[in-house]
Amino acid sequence: MTTVQTGIQPISTSRRVKDRVVQALVYLAFAIAVVPLLSVLWLVVKNGLARFDLEFLTHSMRNIGARDAGGGAYHAIIGTLEQVLFASLIAVPIGLLTAVYLVEYGSGGRLSRWISFFVDVMTGVPSVVSGLFVLAFWVLALGMPFSGFAGAMALSILMMPVVVRSAEEMLRLVPNDLREASYALGVPKWRTIVKVVLPTAFTGIVTGVMLAVARVAGETAPLLLTVFFTDSINNNPFNGPQMGLPLYVFDQAGRPTDTAIDRAWTGALTLILIVMLLNLVARLIAWWRSPAKRGS
Repeated sequence: MTTVQTGIQPISTSRRVKDRVVQALVYLAFAIAVVPLLSVLWLVVKNGLARFDLEFLTHSMRNIGARDAGGGAYHAIIGTLEQVLFASLIAVPIGLLTAVYLVEYGSGGRLSRWISFFVDVMTGVPSVVSGLFVLAFWVLALGMPFSGFAGAMALSILMMPVVVRSAEEMLRLVPNDLREASYALGVPKWRTIVKVVLPTAFTGIVTGVMLAVARVAGETAPLLLTVFFTDSINNNPFNGPQMGLPLYVFDQAGRPTDTAIDRAWTGALTLILIVMLLNLVARLIAWWRSPAKRGS
């Protein structure tokens, strides 16, 4: 009776030890990255729940003194939603069209290289610089008032490079076979982009947009220079100072009273919940508009 040689060699002890060590290092790195995040979330939730009530969500700080209890962040919630909305309306179309040009039209060209270079530069620009730019141009040079729209323009500058890079990567992942099949049927290039390329990359583009929204939703420095402070409700983002949740947290955290500190923690919790809610809505839209869902 003959023995069949399978050719499979047993794993040596040293290789097992190396594998275990690397696996342990990966788990350790994961813990180092997650533990601070969980601790921050725990602190925000623990301290923010003290004032997270209907009054906080439906009242402003008008006629609330520095040592008075009560008050809320309704004016700041309205401001943040409007500022992020207008920033998205500015940044998303420009960023998406730029990504379409880089992938579909300007591949390898000199202009596309310059655009990519400036997008990389904008990615590393500090947030306060965008606020200074809008302050110098919009407020000081043109004489426009402090407003939520001025803050939205500053936030859109920070959003654009994130939208461009994320959309560009998603568009590059679309198989060329889909484009070539569309061209073979005589479909123009612009229609191929609109009907084939963008719907295929839609889910990834939405994820990139939400990353950009999360990037700017908590920015304080640009709003300090362009929106200014107010304790009253201002539903008009084009005229007058308008509060935002980051400014609200900054303002309340700087006051030397426990009630103000509680409001600051609750404002931070509210901001986290708004970003999480926006991400959930975006995920649902992406799932609803995904090719697999429409195909079924």
